[in-house]
Amino acid sequence: MQGILFILLTVICSGLLSGQQTVGLLSYQKDKSFGGYNLLYPHNQPNVYLLNACGEIVHVWPDSSVWRPGNTAYLTPDGKLIKTKRSKNVSGNPIWFGGGGAIVEIRDWNNKLEWRFERNDTLERLHHDIRPMPNGNILMNVWVKKTKEEMAAAGRDTVRFKEAVLLTESIIEVDPKSNAIVWRWNLWDHMIQDVDTSRPNFGDVATNAGKVDINYPYFTDGSWYHMNAIDYDEELDQILVSIPTHNEIWILDHSTTTAQAATNKGGLSGVGGDLMYRWGNPATYRKGTADNKRIGYQHGVHWVRQFIPLSNGNYGKINIFNNRAGNNFSEVQLLSPPWDMYEWKYKKTGGIWGPEQADQVVRHPDKEKLFSDILSNAQYLPNGNMLILSGRTGYLFELTPDGKIVWEYKVPLKNGARVEQGTGLVINDNTTFRVIRYPEDYSAFQGKDLSAKGLLETNGNPDFCKSISSVPDNVNPGVVQMFPNPASHDIRIEALTKTSARIISRDGSLEEQVILEPGINTLDVSSYPEGLYFLYVENEIARAFVVER
Repeated sequence: MQGILFILLTVICSGLLSGQQTVGLLSYQKDKSFGGYNLLYPHNQPNVYLLNACGEIVHVWPDSSVWRPGNTAYLTPDGKLIKTKRSKNVSGNPIWFGGGGAIVEIRDWNNKLEWRFERNDTLERLHHDIRPMPNGNILMNVWVKKTKEEMAAAGRDTVRFKEAVLLTESIIEVDPKSNAIVWRWNLWDHMIQDVDTSRPNFGDVATNAGKVDINYPYFTDGSWYHMNAIDYDEELDQILVSIPTHNEIWILDHSTTTAQAATNKGGLSGVGGDLMYRWGNPATYRKGTADNKRIGYQHGVHWVRQFIPLSNGNYGKINIFNNRAGNNFSEVQLLSPPWDMYEWKYKKTGGIWGPEQADQVVRHPDKEKLFSDILSNAQYLPNGNMLILSGRTGYLFELTPDGKIVWEYKVPLKNGARVEQGTGLVINDNTTFRVIRYPEDYSAFQGKDLSAKGLLETNGNPDFCKSISSVPDNVNPGVVQMFPNPASHDIRIEALTKTSARIISRDGSLEEQVILEPGINTLDVSSYPEGLYFLYVENEIARAFVVER
């Protein structure tokens, strides 16, 4: 018992009381977390960081302060970094909206520039995401500017919709060896409208679900579709994209030629560049209402394949960070599209692409603690855990399949500058678009120096990780978990059995008896003074928690 108390006090002294752990690593259960390294490319600064589970920097790819993320970075199996970036100063840019990019670079492990591609002119601009392909090529999202005259010519109702300029979408595949664009898909080739019979794309929206209604009633400031994620499936030779403004995901056939991709014929699917599949909001093709909408302004959409064995039951599903699942919470969804490999198509039921619901919904145990209306992503890990980033607050956490938090981290930056441990951060201080965890045995790390090179935060405690990861998951098996911790108003206690317990403050000034029922119990701590408290069960410390305002 004394040994357990000593461990708890060590944790407290190393972070929770003396310079409370508010940024960087917040909690860690090493035996239940999936080991690996987190690739982090936070906003408002130029560097890409590789961090270990303790939040220590093991490698960094620095860049000049004149650059900003544009917005993603990936680490290839041979140890190359593929990153996007754009100038810090965007004033006067002919195309600019949030998520704008401009440049894609390939850098070696030592940060030597090997290749550079730029697209940022009066007509087109890279934005949001890229996807390295197994053949070495790179898929890139591109905004394409359309004038009001071009909109009208394509059947856009310019009386109803007042934009002077509209940004549609294109996907280009670039070969770094030749610098050539070797494949291209343009959304503008796949529009439909039922407003102007004189236009060639006039038709019935409801019976042409593979085309996109140019008059779908989403009012924007010009970034019409705002494609914020792209993924590629080599097995199917298909592309997956996220269209947040329409609350949809789309799948495209990449087996087409560029010429076929401009039509509705060709490729393995036979539909050319028309949409093979769309999900999330069937109202976009007149097959549903607001009640049928399943996702809201989603980010980080991708197939669950990388690092996942074929035997895993979630292999091949689609992972979606559903930003606006509710007014004050976000969630993660795992989805199984109705794929028919024999007919090589996604099947509809009643003219609607299913399924009716996602296979699985994952939320933070304290539901409202995960809310980011933009940014963010989630990654399904090989051990079944889910790594989740709340992008607006720079808050990362890892959940086990039964919903237990086993790792937490808060990006320790404010407007791109490192902050001191103990600093309080609020929404938008440390925005981060995406995080990716690479396994410890990832081939990119072979022969590389991955020793700890300090914490990202300043004045941090280098011993905190060791002490907190050594705390047993359950000192007393009768109490499974407490969350949130720290807490300000309510703290939830999960108990396995009905239990009599005591809450005692560290200095002994407060003592309260509580009865814990099996399941989730809510304890009101709003009247508790700030500080450290112990939960005793059968005269033994079961948990320590902190109250802070």
